[in-house]
Amino acid sequence: MFNVQDALNRRIFLRNSAAAVSTAALAQLQGATSFPNYAPKAKRIIYLFQSGAPSQMDLFDPKPQMEKQRAKDLPESIRQGQRLTTMTSGQKSFPVAPSMFKFAKHGKSGMELSELIPNISGLADEICLIRSMFTEAINHDPAITFCQTGSQLAGRPSIGSWLSYGLGSLNRDLPAYVVMTSFGTGRRDDQPLYDRLWGSGFLPTHHAGVRFRNSGDPVLYLSNPAGVDRPMRRQMLDELAALNQKDFQAFGDPETATRIAQYEMAFRMQMSVPDLVDTKNEPQHILDMYGPDVTKPGTYAANCLLARRLAERDVRCIQLFHMGWDHHGGLPNAIKGQCRDTDQATAALIKDLKQRGLLDDTLIVWGGEFGRTIYSQGTLTETNYGRDHHPRCYSLFLAGAGVKKGHIHGETDDYSYNIVRDGVHVHDLNATIMHLLGINHERLNFKYQGLDMRLTGVAGNVVKSILA
Repeated sequence: MFNVQDALNRRIFLRNSAAAVSTAALAQLQGATSFPNYAPKAKRIIYLFQSGAPSQMDLFDPKPQMEKQRAKDLPESIRQGQRLTTMTSGQKSFPVAPSMFKFAKHGKSGMELSELIPNISGLADEICLIRSMFTEAINHDPAITFCQTGSQLAGRPSIGSWLSYGLGSLNRDLPAYVVMTSFGTGRRDDQPLYDRLWGSGFLPTHHAGVRFRNSGDPVLYLSNPAGVDRPMRRQMLDELAALNQKDFQAFGDPETATRIAQYEMAFRMQMSVPDLVDTKNEPQHILDMYGPDVTKPGTYAANCLLARRLAERDVRCIQLFHMGWDHHGGLPNAIKGQCRDTDQATAALIKDLKQRGLLDDTLIVWGGEFGRTIYSQGTLTETNYGRDHHPRCYSLFLAGAGVKKGHIHGETDDYSYNIVRDGVHVHDLNATIMHLLGINHERLNFKYQGLDMRLTGVAGNVVKSILA
């Protein structure tokens, strides 16, 4: 039977309990205020994620001796029983497919890089190339999720959300974490991307990445509707905030505080975003440096220019996801398209940051979720081949704040199939990124379901040998 007094007692208990936790909830919203742990090398990161997995032996890891092994079956001593995807597990043979592309040494460092990336090659003395990355997943979705969140299962916070939570924002008028996506010309129907890849998971949603759309208005509903001016919008938000604040004081739900903060951020972004995306005053020589696609919204080149403008405005974490690298067949033509998309614009971004003095405190990361196989998926011909997924080794490069210049870390075997020296796990990479931003990855935790959760789980070591 319903008892009014019991209902009132429960309501009073919940209200009093909420008041006790509201301060803690607000602290969670604002972030972990004890960070950085020490003086950071980098203030911000620009993560150029190449979704679909670029072929390391066609871009960064030359294996000229493979020409002698052309069309021969991959030796079992190299494969060592490694699991295969369902796309090649039924093949009767695994013919070695040497890269069709030439490599040459560049810069004082003598770094060998592919003819496919002449502009990046021109910056060989600026980059730190890791040839010995490895991961745990063999298919795209769990592998990308693992790179972004430290777990193959969806639902954990992304690296940008962890950085927002740990370090907060440097610019109150823009989000701490901004994401942009672009479609590659190498394979337009490539693997899709999901919002959860830049989601905040169990962290307050205030720390989720804000995705700028690649067509139309960069952020939906940012403009006021017809008949609503800025003072009217301000009054509406003030009244809405007062209602939300009462709700927060009553129940202490941190998502209510997040809602207040997001409305306020959207109001400030009405002024900051139009100025950010308006590139008409960029000098022509800067536009030319990024390439002909820079004036086409949503292209990788246009996003690279916006990344520089976001870096100028002290956005903490900027991620560009470029799709189109999943080349199971027709790799030679497809990878040419991907490199046309990314090579010039990537190099331009690094040079642009450097000439403005921003590379000294900006960390650049370029790479995908895993590597590709030396053996051909499908038929191997003189002019064509494909490559399957390969988690055992792949290449990735960094540039900018805190990393060695003109440096090569790690080594793979003659087949670019196994690591023979200085392997770098995904957790190690993320631990190193956080270290460069002033965070001890073992100390940035969040209590969830009774556990102290972190981006690197219970693993991860800073790769000290790549640090400047």
